[in-house]
Amino acid sequence: MILIVGGIASGKRTFAAELGYPACDMADAVIDDRPALRNAQELVRHAEVEDVFPQLMEKDLVIAEEVGLGVVPATHEDRAWRDRAGHLSIRLAEHADAVVRMVCGIPVVLKGDPWVR
Repeated sequence: MILIVGGIASGKRTFAAELGYPACDMADAVIDDRPALRNAQELVRHAEVEDVFPQLMEKDLVIAEEVGLGVVPATHEDRAWRDRAGHLSIRLAEHADAVVRMVCGIPVVLKGDPWVR
């Protein structure tokens, strides 16, 4: 599995398309039979990491937004979601074959080789 992380509008989907995963191959925060998923952080908005992690590991590519940057959320629920999203990204990164962090449209490979399948 390839994990791509980064802030909003950092080029995550563009890079995924370059790896061979166009928008039509991506589910949007819904687990279905498509090989890729974007907005993985939304899956833990109202669920625990353990509840969604096994299904995500079946994907070829997962995209997660970095939600831990910037202003601390005001509500307890939003802070708890941000923590779950961070734990999900950490757990996915531990098990991923490749991890790429997108910074201003530039892929920074943190682990593995995303071009090798």
